[in-house]
Amino acid sequence: MPEPVRVLQVLGSSAGGVARHVRQLGEVLSAPPPRGPGWTVRVAGPGMLADDVAPPGGPVVLHRVEIADRPRPGDVTVVRRLRGLVSGADVVHAHGLRAGALAVLAVRSVPRAHRPRVVVTLHNLPVGGRAITAVSEVLERVVARGADAVLGVSGDLVARARARGAAHAERALVPAPARPAAGADRAAVRQGLGLADGASLVVTVARLAPQKGLDTLLDAAGRPGAVPGTVWVVAGDGPLQGALTARITTDRLPVRLLGRRDDAADLMAAADVVVSSAVWEGQPIAVQEALGLGAAVVATDAGGTREVTGDDGALLVPVGDGAALAAAVHGLLADSGARARLADRARRRAAQLPGPDAVVGQLRRVYGS
Repeated sequence: MPEPVRVLQVLGSSAGGVARHVRQLGEVLSAPPPRGPGWTVRVAGPGMLADDVAPPGGPVVLHRVEIADRPRPGDVTVVRRLRGLVSGADVVHAHGLRAGALAVLAVRSVPRAHRPRVVVTLHNLPVGGRAITAVSEVLERVVARGADAVLGVSGDLVARARARGAAHAERALVPAPARPAAGADRAAVRQGLGLADGASLVVTVARLAPQKGLDTLLDAAGRPGAVPGTVWVVAGDGPLQGALTARITTDRLPVRLLGRRDDAADLMAAADVVVSSAVWEGQPIAVQEALGLGAAVVATDAGGTREVTGDDGALLVPVGDGAALAAAVHGLLADSGARARLADRARRRAAQLPGPDAVVGQLRRVYGS
């Protein structure tokens, strides 16, 4: 494949971690040597994500293609639009099941001699009712059998792709975020939250959506045995805000929903314990950031979370088990020595996570460059 490689990334309406990953790849792949390979990177995706994946003035160009999160009559138009864009690419790298299937269909409509290589990264486990599951299985087969390579952000996604017929499937290397620097000191952050002196702070950074298992978090926060004065805060917004607020009020739980925040690193650095209660995760960015900050992390053993934390970088508890989550958090809050030892292990684990060089190396191989 000639250098510089021309890459077209494709994504749908997914925000959050997927959009951040697309932006990270765009930045690292387009960076000139020695920081990166200096490839040409474009993105095809919804206009609403423009600032997230291709900030103005940056090296990455966004082509607006409105890929929805559910099948639409307009998908035919989307495939035609993508077909026009893929003709100028050496590699089409799609993110997500829907975007991946549409990209495969678009590339397969191009004459064989001019087809770019297709790589699809799967970021989420398909969930939902019977109809959604059936559609997802069809899309999984389209992606597995039509893409040249399938990357999964967790081992279970890689196994699913192979079971659906993927000839080449492997775990994606997701760049660990640069070690975040807390912009405010711990005391100032805690004061800004209105915490009393000596209060314990438990922080969760998560979208308020079913995948994040926040019902389990509330179960844990409401269980007896907590260190007196403990406050649980959740930074993030999402569709469950109303339901979670109602339960917090009804059950008088010591939980505050902070909404979307730009100071997640500050909050986690100020926490006594950082918690992830997810039902499923790929390579959770918030957990990676918490490890880099040297936080004491308690997380559910969901999806690829253990692949991020290792066996001892965090305390892992079963998915959906509020009692186990509460016990792990309460134990750490009551034992400063245990928190310090876990924080040291978190920092060591963070140093082992893949960086930009490892990611570029994987993509060079997978792209066939």
